Amino acid sequence: MKYNQLLERLASNPKQLFLIDGLGAAVTAFMLGIVLVKLESVFRIPPSTLYVLATVPILFVIYDMFCYLSVNHKRPRFLKGIAILNVLYCVLSIGFAIYHSGVISNWAWAYIVIEIIIILALVSIEFKVANQLH
Repeated sequence: MKYNQLLERLASNPKQLFLIDGLGAAVTAFMLGIVLVKLESVFRIPPSTLYVLATVPILFVIYDMFCYLSVNHKRPRFLKGIAILNVLYCVLSIGFAIYHSGVISNWAWAYIVIEIIIILALVSIEFKVANQLH
C-alpha cells in the first residue's frame, strides 16, 4: 500500500491510529519494563530509568483506548494530543540516554534510536491525518 493510500485510509477511520499507537505503546512498555530490565547486563540502562520510561507508554495506552472507545474521531485535537505526547516521550528518552551516556551500551543507543525513528514516523502520520480532518 502506498503512503498516500495509507493516509487516506487512516483519515477515513482515524480511530485506527489510536489502536496502532496504543499497541506500539504497550510493546514499548513491555520491552522497557520487562525485557530490557532482564537484559540489564547487555543494555546497561539502570532499571529505575527503565521503569520510569515504561510507565509513560502505559499512560499512553490508557489515553489511546479512551480515545478509541469514546472520542468523536472527526476531531483532530486528540490525534494531535497523542502525537505531541509521543514527541515529548522521545525527548524524555533522549534526555535519559544522555544522562546515562557514560554507562549505557551501544545496544541501548541502537534500541533508543530505532524506537525514536518508529515513534516519529507514527507522529508524522498522526499529524498528517489530523490535518486532513480539518
